[in-house]
Amino acid sequence: MFRSSPFDLANPVADFDAIRISLASPEKIRSWSHGEVTKPETINYRTFKPERDGLFCARIFGPVTDWECLCGKYKRMKHRGVICDKCGVEVTLSKVRRERLGHIELASPCSHVWFFKGLPSRIGHLLDISLRDLEAILYFEAYVTVEPGDAPVKEREVIKDEAKYRELDQQYRPAGFRAMMGAEAIKELLKRVEVESLSTELREKMRHETSLQKRLKYAKRLKVVEAFRKSGNKPNWMILDVIPVIPPELRPLVPLDGGRFATSDLNDLYRRVINRNNRLKKLMDLHAPEVIVRNEKRMLQEAVDALFDNGRRGRVLRGANNRPLKSLSDTLKGKQGRFRQNLLGKRVDYSGRSVIVVGPELKLHQCGLPKKMALELFKPFIYHRLEQTGHCTTIKQAKEMVEQQEPIVWDILEEVIKDHPVLLNRAPTLHRLGIQAFEPVLVEGKAIKIHPLVCTAFNADFDGDQMAVHIPLSPEAQVEASVLMLSSHNILSPASGQPITVPTQDMVLGLYYLTKGKPGAKGEGRAFANIDEVLLALHAEEVETLTPIRLRHTGEVIDLTTAYDDQDIVHTDPISYDRAFLNTTVGRAILNDHLPEGMPYINGLLKKKGIGQLVNFCYLTYGLELTVKMLDEVKELGFRYATRAGLSIGIDDMVIPDNKKTLVRDGEKQVVAVQQQYLDGAITNGERYNKVIEIWSGITEKVADEMFGQMQQRDKEGLINPIYIMADSGARGSKQQIRQLSGMRGLMAKPSGEIIETPITANFREGLTVLQYFISTHGARKGLADTALKTADSGYLTRRLVDVAQDVIISEYDCGTVDGIYVAGIVEAGEIIEPLRDRIVGRVSLEKIKDYDGNVIVDINHEITEDLAGAIQAAGIERVKIRSVLTCESKRGVCVMCYGRNLASGRLVELGEATGVIAAQSIGEPGTQLTMRTFHIGGTASRVSEQSRLDARTAGTVRFIGLQTVKSKTGDLVVMNRQGSIAVVDEKNRERERYSVVYGARVKVNEGDPVTLGQVMVEWDPYTFAILTEIGGTVQFKDLQEGVTLHEEVDEVTGLSR
Repeated sequence: MFRSSPFDLANPVADFDAIRISLASPEKIRSWSHGEVTKPETINYRTFKPERDGLFCARIFGPVTDWECLCGKYKRMKHRGVICDKCGVEVTLSKVRRERLGHIELASPCSHVWFFKGLPSRIGHLLDISLRDLEAILYFEAYVTVEPGDAPVKEREVIKDEAKYRELDQQYRPAGFRAMMGAEAIKELLKRVEVESLSTELREKMRHETSLQKRLKYAKRLKVVEAFRKSGNKPNWMILDVIPVIPPELRPLVPLDGGRFATSDLNDLYRRVINRNNRLKKLMDLHAPEVIVRNEKRMLQEAVDALFDNGRRGRVLRGANNRPLKSLSDTLKGKQGRFRQNLLGKRVDYSGRSVIVVGPELKLHQCGLPKKMALELFKPFIYHRLEQTGHCTTIKQAKEMVEQQEPIVWDILEEVIKDHPVLLNRAPTLHRLGIQAFEPVLVEGKAIKIHPLVCTAFNADFDGDQMAVHIPLSPEAQVEASVLMLSSHNILSPASGQPITVPTQDMVLGLYYLTKGKPGAKGEGRAFANIDEVLLALHAEEVETLTPIRLRHTGEVIDLTTAYDDQDIVHTDPISYDRAFLNTTVGRAILNDHLPEGMPYINGLLKKKGIGQLVNFCYLTYGLELTVKMLDEVKELGFRYATRAGLSIGIDDMVIPDNKKTLVRDGEKQVVAVQQQYLDGAITNGERYNKVIEIWSGITEKVADEMFGQMQQRDKEGLINPIYIMADSGARGSKQQIRQLSGMRGLMAKPSGEIIETPITANFREGLTVLQYFISTHGARKGLADTALKTADSGYLTRRLVDVAQDVIISEYDCGTVDGIYVAGIVEAGEIIEPLRDRIVGRVSLEKIKDYDGNVIVDINHEITEDLAGAIQAAGIERVKIRSVLTCESKRGVCVMCYGRNLASGRLVELGEATGVIAAQSIGEPGTQLTMRTFHIGGTASRVSEQSRLDARTAGTVRFIGLQTVKSKTGDLVVMNRQGSIAVVDEKNRERERYSVVYGARVKVNEGDPVTLGQVMVEWDPYTFAILTEIGGTVQFKDLQEGVTLHEEVDEVTGLSR
């Protein structure tokens, strides 16, 4: 079905397959129009009636009141379709004022700003004129040759010099030379563009052109030319002779109290165009001087530009209160525009919003819904149920019963909400877990209650956040909500596959306290036969929660009490106990009593990471149902023991390290020494600055380490320090924040991002001096400004990511490709950033993976599970070839085998999953979060001191790999090349670690030397640039001439020349 005009409203099209937007010719605009608007007036300020031929004219746009002409001669419906002979208004419905267009005949053509200024410039590409020249022509600053005649200029050549134009005009006008300016000139040129022949010509040029840059230029032009050729639009339609005037009801003028009017900005913009157009007509009729007419044409062009897209070119037109006027483009684009606000985003009924409060007594799949709100949301269901149960006979009666809130209504409400999930949403919805389904529980009050564990997914907190509730109405929607969207079915993050429903804050604190041991507590060292005995003893107050005890245990134990505990429950191998005694604490016994049966005994201090791992372990081993049950148990325990612990913060908990003063003094001495080196001319100002920053970064780190060391020592002695506990457990706060409280604030950043070289040596406990406070305001304010500005950018990034990725869906099971990618662990400077195991879990192998003995670990096209990934890593395999979406050969989207596991379910992905959108959300969500939480903590410069040495991380033998060295005077080996590296191998000659070595570094070991753990192997200065020679001798300068290749500069500070 094809319709040439969208404004044929008598017979609207309900069923159509596609919609095409194209240029409107002047004839088409005139055919849409119901009359020409010639006056800038809107309505008569006394009678409030529209002025004739003005922007609200009833003759053009239709009557103001239904079935009534303007003068009142014809009233009522019987005169429908009559055109009044007195006022010329058709008698019809007033809603035609939302549909009828008018037009303005321009006295001089004007360009459409989109096609001239939008990148790439469509007019510029067609005519092969640069944007700058095009602008000069359109705004009457330059001429363009339309007819060269015999003149020594080409067609379309731009003449910017007035004198040159006059000379050419005088000399060659009789010979047919013609140059013009303004949109008329461009229109003339566009009329001459033969799209077909230009397309052939460009293709021919591309075929013979060797320069890549020119070929790209031709390709860009060809793209525009082809678009015109295929669509049948004429290029000269990009220049407007006539402008459509949109219906008056879409740009209303509303009288306010006190005789003032609220008006749409479009009326101002149209008025400006009409005024300038009428003035131009008058000037042309009077044959005014060319310069005056030209100026008026330019002003008309600017008015038309502002109407279509205010601010696209030149100054933004502003209204009375200095606010930019909203042009036609502005009403379409952006979040508040026609598309996103009105067409894509709609307000829905059966929804409400309220403030959220915590509901620790709820189960994971429940939410508390205020009674009043539920009554409103479930009204139709209640009416139906009341009728069904015979409590009333008509809907009207049911309505009255609900309005009077009769007691029976509440019983019916309880029935109705049973098994009827509701959807909760918190804006901004950055990823799919921003909307989840819950079973409602009726609560008093007006606030929605939510389970504390789902806060992470919604990124919600209880400082006044609001949430929206929606009701899935149809049975299908209800089933979908219960099966796919219920919060207890979404405990893994689709981005990482890690649990997202994990205890945080108070719960972490409570569990940390519960699993902590306190030396010398009541009943220490007592032996118990089982957990029940422990609980009895606790009840009888013979032991305390933190008492270290010995417990007889049979079964597996995951031990987290080792010196280097990384809280990795999932990958720690369990130890088997058979009626043996286990050193544990009362609290740990209580925790294990609440874990699912058959789970290994978790023995150790649980921190945030450990708790996350515990949830993950439970999910992998026992599945969803038990995990959800365990989460509720653990939440309960966490809150209970956080309350029991009763932690509070006092000023003495901020431990200032004893040797802080000494360290700061030491730093000051080092800075003085560096300053002296600069004054002596040994180093440049840049090197001096870098070294000073380096010194203070190091001192700040040392002070922080000392402070944490002392806190740790006190903690081991059984003295509980709440601040240390909060940071160590991961409940709240970080090392950096505590460093500022009781270590030293350290270096601060200027708004430009540069670091101020004077550090703040004080901390918040000691208090800052005025100067220190002043320096620190810089960074803090920058943080707040950045947060406001960058959140919008990151939101826009998410939208663009979704836009490009939304077609990537799982379209088939196996594309049958034989291609894939190699994956290895990520190792940087000898440190494993991400082990191979974590990178291949859930992917599909492309070839047989065998260990060194030839045993097959994973077959072709098999999913690599956690166990198999562990086996591959244990076998010492360094890289594996796997299927990847990058090499998938599906025609549309990607296939199951190339994508692998759906991280949110832990199983292979299913057909139809929108993996592209999930990927876009998984990048966009943390991006927005990071921007919103300013990462520079209160503006402290987060610069880590540069690495200046390499220590051995394992014991073994040194191997040089491609390393060229020479011996210096001091006997050190100095590295002479940039590609070399140094490795440590074990007794079986297996490489344990490898490091790249920088040019000019001093190597402290020789090839084949044995090294021990922590031994320094290489040292270098990160801030000096070395120029090294391989042979000894005398330095001679060659071809140096004063003022030519040599320039002497005097440093103003040091007085030294260089």
